[in-house]
Amino acid sequence: DLIADFSAPYALPRCKSKHSDLQAISPETVSNLIRGEYSEVIDNYVIVDCRYPYEYEGGHIEGAQNIYTKSDIFDRFMKSDEFTSKAVDSNKKNVIIFHCEFSSERGPKMCRYLRESDRKENADQYPRLTYPEIYILEGGYKAFYEHESSQCTPQTYKPMLHADHSQDLKHFRAKTKSMNGSRCNR
Repeated sequence: DLIADFSAPYALPRCKSKHSDLQAISPETVSNLIRGEYSEVIDNYVIVDCRYPYEYEGGHIEGAQNIYTKSDIFDRFMKSDEFTSKAVDSNKKNVIIFHCEFSSERGPKMCRYLRESDRKENADQYPRLTYPEIYILEGGYKAFYEHESSQCTPQTYKPMLHADHSQDLKHFRAKTKSMNGSRCNR
């Protein structure tokens, strides 16, 4: 029950997930985090929305960042210390929460990619990690929207397979395949 660098217990309550290798949190926990209910243990958090831009623009969790390629995940978290340098209280934690529409494929894939990149970056200092506490949102945006649409901007939900965006889907699938393939072997 310790975070990935074995230094402390998890700050957020976890729930069961179909991804046994990842730590999952419920929509209710994310909602409570946004409301500040974990401010005594969490210093900063980032919600990473791994859906395609048209999905994100069609409704997303307040404050979520739309990052949907491995190269952008690498650039945002492994090339920059902006997130980790925001820590004010060293007793509090920084956490990252990944999700996609259902947290079935894209969100978990990006979560695993960040963990793998972090392990490689800190290989000479094992088990040290820059981001030891990362989660996936169980059920993804769909579950969050059903639980707490008032914390979504705009308060709508656009599925990946929306009929009006079939060309966008083709474009972004091709883009993520080409961009994700270019940085896989870092």
